[in-house]
Formats: sequence, C-alpha cells, structure tokens
Amino acid sequence: MQNQDNKILFHACCAICSGYPVSYLKDAGYSVVVYFYNPNIHPIDEYERRLNAERTLCSYFGVELIEDEYSPDEFFECAKGLENEPEKGKRCDKCFELRLRRTAQKAKELCIKTFTTSIVISPHKNFKKLSEIGQRVADEYGIDYLAQDFKKQDGFLKTNKISRELSLYRQNYCGCVFSIRK
Repeated sequence: MQNQDNKILFHACCAICSGYPVSYLKDAGYSVVVYFYNPNIHPIDEYERRLNAERTLCSYFGVELIEDEYSPDEFFECAKGLENEPEKGKRCDKCFELRLRRTAQKAKELCIKTFTTSIVISPHKNFKKLSEIGQRVADEYGIDYLAQDFKKQDGFLKTNKISRELSLYRQNYCGCVFSIRK
C-alpha cells in the first residue's frame, strides 16, 4: 500500500477560499487532495460556477480534485427546522458538520489520515467553532483534523490575490438559499 502519511484531504468550499490554503499546505510538505462536497450551494448553476473555478485552481496548483455529487436534498435534510436561523447560527453549524463529516468519511475511505477545510479562511466564519466540529468528527473516524487558521499572516489577502491572478469566479453569498435572502 502507498504511504499516505503526507497526504491531506482538503475540503474546498470554493476556489476563492482554496487558493492560499492549497499553496500553504503544499509548501508545508503535504500532498494535497482537494475534495469538493457542497450540497448547500444553491442554485445548481451557482454550484457549477464554483466547481468550475475549483477545477481551474486545482489545475493551476497541479493537485488532484475529487468531485462529490451535487446532493442538495442532503443539505435540506440537515437544515430541516432551522430554516429561520440567522446566518452564523445553528443551521450553519449543521451545514459545517455535514460537510466535514463527509470529508472525514472520504478521507477514511481513501486511507488519508488527515483532513482540513477552506471554510476557516473566511473572515465571516468562526475558526474556533469550525475547529471544534472538525476535531469531533475526526475523533469519531479515528483520523486527524488539521486546525490551521489560514487567515493568519494575511491568508485572506493572499487567497484573494491568487483568485484575482487566475480570474476565478467570485460569489457574493455563502452558498445556501438561506444566505441569499436579505
């Protein structure tokens, strides 16, 4: 069996948020495998724009991209009863857990011992909360969660610079139908 010790499964929420973290992880010696699982993104054409941008980014960095199926019913099931929650509330926590859990499952399936996510680079997301969810899920699967705050050392500025250089699609909302509403 191939040595998987330096591999990391990197959950990508979008290409904008992925640029600097992928670069950082590669520079840190990881063999990065990007995983695009985002059933929360609405509508389908928005999902496709974000996925195509992720393809461009992965091609640029020469990293593997694993695309999971688009399954919005999974998101709506996890958000059931939380539709009226505010942004950054319980619905978002459930969405993060859904995506991080699926990433941990995929890492386990691929015999990759470590995973992390691009979601933490956003200044609109709570690093501590995401890290707690990631660690809890990692413990359940017997793998490691890398709690790396990619915002540090101007990470958000760096990721935006990469996205501009590559002319990547830039969305104006988090992703779900509930984050669109005013």
